[in-house]
Amino acid sequence: MSAVHRLAVPLSKAYRLLNHGPTVLVSAAHDGQRNIMAAAWAMPLDFEPPKVAVVLDKSTWTRRLLEASGTFVLNVPCVAQANVAQTVGTTSGLELSKSHGRDKFDAYGLETFKGERLDAPLVEGCVAWLECRLLPEPHNQEQYDLFLGEVIAAQADSRVFSDGRWHFEGHDSLRTLHHVAGGHFLTIGDAVDGQVLQL
Repeated sequence: MSAVHRLAVPLSKAYRLLNHGPTVLVSAAHDGQRNIMAAAWAMPLDFEPPKVAVVLDKSTWTRRLLEASGTFVLNVPCVAQANVAQTVGTTSGLELSKSHGRDKFDAYGLETFKGERLDAPLVEGCVAWLECRLLPEPHNQEQYDLFLGEVIAAQADSRVFSDGRWHFEGHDSLRTLHHVAGGHFLTIGDAVDGQVLQL
């Protein structure tokens, strides 16, 4: 790449250069209440035990349920669920509950199933599900809205994930979503295998 193609990016938009990991739908439940929200800022942290990080704004009801229960689920949606991701990411479950007496799952017809280890709902139609136990870090949670979790159970759609690898060929509607801003998503492309350069 030559210098002519380099574009200065405003610092307020710099996160978008890295923000193309899969969008996740974070679900949590506590004391008979449940909620779900979209989060673009989630990432793996460790292999064994597996850990994840996710950013959850202080204003979200999902965060309150997560903090109360100490558990949460990262559901990985696919192209077929772009409208679901946009909807649960831009609506308030608490307001919906107060005004209509329904949660987002009921209001938007989101089918769920029970996880292997947690009570938090897992969303049907996603391509992966990570059940997580909160690893309390009060300073990070309060100061940076950053939540850490240990993955205690995980499942994936075998049509697009097996032998530890994603493979979306022939399943375009199951490709993962990658939120870049303002309701715009990219989808994961085809796999490319890298080779080690020779000395």
